[in-house]
Amino acid sequence: MVMRINIDCNGCYRKVRRALLNLQELDAHLIEKKQCRVTICGRFVPQDVAIRLRKKTNRRVEIMEIHEFGNNEDINLKPLITT
Repeated sequence: MVMRINIDCNGCYRKVRRALLNLQELDAHLIEKKQCRVTICGRFVPQDVAIRLRKKTNRRVEIMEIHEFGNNEDINLKPLITT
């Protein structure tokens, strides 16, 4: 999911980062400070995550894109590190 969150300063960046780290269902996140965009990956309900981010950061959250992926059974995942 890609969201737009107004990130004005380093304090805002830290507040958003801390809120994202506290969400248990997220696998990964990417904060683009210059573009005011946050990209998150994981198994979650997009509206619930946006509402929780809004409450924790006191910032306006706008959902821009939502990408849904199929079951992991369809994709043959190979380990990144082989021994």
